[in-house]
Amino acid sequence: MSLPGADLAPFADRRRRVLDWMRSQGGGVAVLAAGVAPARNRDSEYPFRPDSDFYYLTGFTEPEAWLVLIAGAQDRAILFCRERHPEHEIWEGRRFGPEAAGAHFLMDDAHPVSALDELVPAWLLDQPTLWLRLTDESSGVRARGWLSQAHSRVRNGVQAPGRLEDLSGVLAAMRLVKDPSEIATMRQAARISAHAHARAMRAVRPGMHEYELEAELMYEFRRHGAQAVAYGTIVAGGANACVLHYPAGDAVLRDGDLVLIDAGCELDCYASDITRTFPVNGTFSGPQRALYDLTVAAQEAAAAVTRPGASFNDAHDAALRVLAQGMLDERLLQGSLDGVIESGAYSRFYMHRTGHWLGLDVHDVGDYRGPARAAGEARPWRTLEAGMMLTIEPGIYVRAADDVPARFWDIGIRTEDDALVTDTGCELITRAVPVSAREIEALMRE
Repeated sequence: MSLPGADLAPFADRRRRVLDWMRSQGGGVAVLAAGVAPARNRDSEYPFRPDSDFYYLTGFTEPEAWLVLIAGAQDRAILFCRERHPEHEIWEGRRFGPEAAGAHFLMDDAHPVSALDELVPAWLLDQPTLWLRLTDESSGVRARGWLSQAHSRVRNGVQAPGRLEDLSGVLAAMRLVKDPSEIATMRQAARISAHAHARAMRAVRPGMHEYELEAELMYEFRRHGAQAVAYGTIVAGGANACVLHYPAGDAVLRDGDLVLIDAGCELDCYASDITRTFPVNGTFSGPQRALYDLTVAAQEAAAAVTRPGASFNDAHDAALRVLAQGMLDERLLQGSLDGVIESGAYSRFYMHRTGHWLGLDVHDVGDYRGPARAAGEARPWRTLEAGMMLTIEPGIYVRAADDVPARFWDIGIRTEDDALVTDTGCELITRAVPVSAREIEALMRE
């Protein structure tokens, strides 16, 4: 992986905020692991990508690294990483080594990762709490060993941590609101992904395979500096678009069908997430256009209510009312709008929610609900704040069935953009690729 930009101050500031929080809880030690390169098969590995929380606090991209934060009379941020090794570097590439890494990444200290199990138990002595991400199995295994060593020294008059706490909650809350450096990276990822979708619109022809269109996306991602895809790319032609997580396959894109592409690049660990649906032959049919315009109208309604002070669920409710009314208007459903919504009848054609958090993970961390106002009450939806990033992605999926108008059979449509909550509303940062049917047709004629 490439390193983050020259300004590493945001990573140091995030570490300081975590240390401040740890002191407010009485102090202690926090440990995070970068992870290891996973095996693909036999002696081949998948490309390494650091754990998101670890990267958020360090910017360091080598495997087998660890971050230790000590909150107390003197706060310390300590990096453990691999030592320089000439033979390994011939095969695998240059390593920082502890001395250079500590200085470059603004750490208070750095050590070889081989010293981790020796040094951490000593730092736990007379500390009240050890913080880990309790879902990280590798950290949990190491922590049991550290705590065992620390407790073995209690008879010498020192204390070992009496609490083992989860660090995930405070990191998730921090990551929900993006800082300026994160927003800048996500804007660039959004631009790259938008240009890739526009390239696919220009390139598509009847008779292409889905994987050929995927190749156009991958080329554009890498050509502009993205290191990877943010998630498994969806390229779904015709009826395949009614399968929500359909991977790009070897199906042929046919004249008269729509193709749905859900694809986003990952840039410096930050995800983008765009979906566009467009006609393989460059022109929407009447039924396709009716459902497509309905989906775009639902997205516009959702974006209009996405602003500070609104609840996370407001966008979903707004999109759902537009989609449900459209299903009634097109005779996909019968009854009243309120009845269709209350009964859930709409879910036959719209079975997912309208968005999710976005950031270092494509489905980013952060609770969608706030704390209950009183015991026994349901938890309210989280209130949006400026700096939050989420997707807005309504869709409609009509499978062939005897009780469905034949003109709509096998039409699957989704329109998705990345929304930055601003001081006054939201900005759709992925609109460098068109969304209206008229603009898409114009682009495809180029």
